[in-house]
Amino acid sequence: MDKTSDAVSVEELKNEVEDLKVLVNTLLTVIMEEADGVQSGAAPTIPNQPRRGYCM
Repeated sequence: MDKTSDAVSVEELKNEVEDLKVLVNTLLTVIMEEADGVQSGAAPTIPNQPRRGYCM
């Protein structure tokens, strides 16, 4: 095996892992954000609906 090509492959894999970490963190941030904005008051409330347990 050529050590130079192995080193390049390891570096490429490290870069891919870092890119995937950033992607996962971004996706988790999007998932964890409040979907309807009810708690912050940003979204209008629907009349005669329960305060919790629904999403727009």
